[in-house]
Amino acid sequence: MNTHTAEADTDGDTEGNRLQALANLWISGTPPEPRFDTIVQLAAELFHTPMAFVTLVEKDMQGFKAMHGADFPDIPRCMSVCTHTIESGDVLVIDDMLGDPRFAGNPLVTGAPFLRFYAGTPLTTDEGFRIGALCILDTVPRHDFGDEQRKTLERLGALVMEQMRLRRTEIIRSTVMNFSDATELAFFAIAANGRIEFVNRAALTLFGYQQDEMIGQLIDIIIPDRFRGAHHAGLARVLAGGTTRLIGKTVEVVARKRDQTEVPIEISLSIWNDERGVGMGAVIRDITERRERDARLLRMANQDTLTGLSNRHRFENLLQEELSENKTATVALIDLDGFKDVNDSLGHAVGDALLQAVAVRLPSVLSADVTVARFGGDEFAILLPGNLQPDEAMTAIGAVLSGFEAPFDVGGHVFQLAATIGVALAPLHGTDAEELLASADFALYRAKKAGGSKMLMFEPDMRNDSLARRATQDELLRALKNSELVLYYQPQVSLDDGHILGVEALIRWQHPQHGLLYPGDFLPALESSALALPVGWWVLREACRQAAQWRASGLPPIKVSVNLFAAQYRASTLVQHVTSALSDHNLPPSALGLEVTETIALLNDDNAFEAVHHLRDLGVGIAFDDFGTGFASLSSLQRFPLTTLKIDRAFISEMTENPHDAAITRAMLMMSNELGLETIAEGIETEEQEISLRRLGCQAGQGYRYGKALPPEQTAVLLARGFAGQIPIRMH
Repeated sequence: MNTHTAEADTDGDTEGNRLQALANLWISGTPPEPRFDTIVQLAAELFHTPMAFVTLVEKDMQGFKAMHGADFPDIPRCMSVCTHTIESGDVLVIDDMLGDPRFAGNPLVTGAPFLRFYAGTPLTTDEGFRIGALCILDTVPRHDFGDEQRKTLERLGALVMEQMRLRRTEIIRSTVMNFSDATELAFFAIAANGRIEFVNRAALTLFGYQQDEMIGQLIDIIIPDRFRGAHHAGLARVLAGGTTRLIGKTVEVVARKRDQTEVPIEISLSIWNDERGVGMGAVIRDITERRERDARLLRMANQDTLTGLSNRHRFENLLQEELSENKTATVALIDLDGFKDVNDSLGHAVGDALLQAVAVRLPSVLSADVTVARFGGDEFAILLPGNLQPDEAMTAIGAVLSGFEAPFDVGGHVFQLAATIGVALAPLHGTDAEELLASADFALYRAKKAGGSKMLMFEPDMRNDSLARRATQDELLRALKNSELVLYYQPQVSLDDGHILGVEALIRWQHPQHGLLYPGDFLPALESSALALPVGWWVLREACRQAAQWRASGLPPIKVSVNLFAAQYRASTLVQHVTSALSDHNLPPSALGLEVTETIALLNDDNAFEAVHHLRDLGVGIAFDDFGTGFASLSSLQRFPLTTLKIDRAFISEMTENPHDAAITRAMLMMSNELGLETIAEGIETEEQEISLRRLGCQAGQGYRYGKALPPEQTAVLLARGFAGQIPIRMH
């Protein structure tokens, strides 16, 4: 008896382990195969029996992998003679089944095919588990089955197991080959002599060869001439037993295609030793699209993605250049009156279309040498070069007010917008870009305070308007003490099934006189004051408190994300505040996400960077908010310890109609996936956008399609609905 088998039978859950061993062979329920049919036919001929079978004993049934001399369906295990074989652990011989009390009543003995003689050997895995049997049967008793015949039957059983193991190896090899040909990555295997031994379909497609044109050729055929010397030296060093720093690393190089054109690739090398000596493997990715995407993103550094106008970064550079060269310039800052109502009533898609219409009209009413930029939201800027007198500047920029007299026809809606404009001249109102823009901003602020829809030039006393901001800051201090600040929560959902994955906490001000105020009404004053820190810490603690309350009430545990102020990022106590908020409310770090903007990322504060890195290592999510809208997005991605990338809504709103936006979104998703980051698309409003994002591999999103930011009690209703198994939140 096999002692290895006996030992295996005494370990743990024997039957469970045995069934798992059978499952690991990937053979249950599969049809007959010639390799096993040949063995049972040989067994029947060797032992002169009319029947021979390969059986597999499963939990409740016995299946047949090969049959000779009869055609049985699967039978219940209680009728299985082979069950006794695997329990015996040795060759089981039954000279006359009718005379054996264990089998005399078996329907296969008392009825067709009226079995009398049985001999079976267990099929035993390498781990010692008996999964079935090779058996021979006759319809007449036999009393002459000796030791030599038992050994022969055992050897045939071993042959069956060898074929099962070989079959599993072939399946694995076939799976690997199928995966190799299905992937978009190019695979190469290279022998010690530098010749290609294997390429997959992607490699053939990438380099333009047929398989017989690559197999057996030197790998030199894909290496440009100018790099071959270094390649040969490196290969020789490896073959001589040396090392290469490229193993296990991913590098970007240039390769040559069959038509002699060159393609940028990303390559990762591996090395092994086998019976033939040293072998090398290469995994290659065509990074042409990535290079083009990076170029596009770099070009976008100076361009507003929604309107195509210059962005703030580009505008400030142009202004500073003009001031450096000529010491003179005129700037105007423009806010659109009534735009917020459009966004609130008709959604961001219509609002974005209106902004694009404004971006077309503004240059059309100004002279060709004027630079028009979009700073963000509904704020635009104008740069007029040259030394203009105040009345000349007001006349030139006044064309904007005239241009807004005609209505805007957008998507079947007609809008009558007005503009509020603040103007400043250099060197009269400022000698550098920062001072001049600040003066224009003072003028704009005064114009808005005066009711809007007008244009004002900066005057020195306008700086007193900073007192107004101070008043707002004083009110905010009172609001913090009186608990007037509240958090609303916008759901973040899985695009696969619509279930809520998390929520973003957004601050609101329940003003006693003015009602519910949105961040745009008070954040500028808040961020520029010392209140940013206490308010920021309050947001952090309140979000954690609310998350803990939801969990305590039985709602599903979800991540709550909060936005960091720049002051919090710079604070030396960031880690202390975050860990304390989590600890006080008994929350794991994974329950919290921190969202940072590119402005924060560019602060270049090493201590702050280390703090964020530490929080990420603890398990706190770190999200980069509004990705793609700023000029340092690529460098920020390289530097920051991110876990999540949030694609700005500007790319999402037009992606189903604008191939350019769709391409950029696809590129950002690819980059995010390659970096191992989670991706959340912001501003999803339509089913079409959701479907497109799913097809591109985006995992999660937020936007009006799933709901606006809601107070805690309404958010709890959404969470409870998801917890009860009700799908998903989609507003339309």
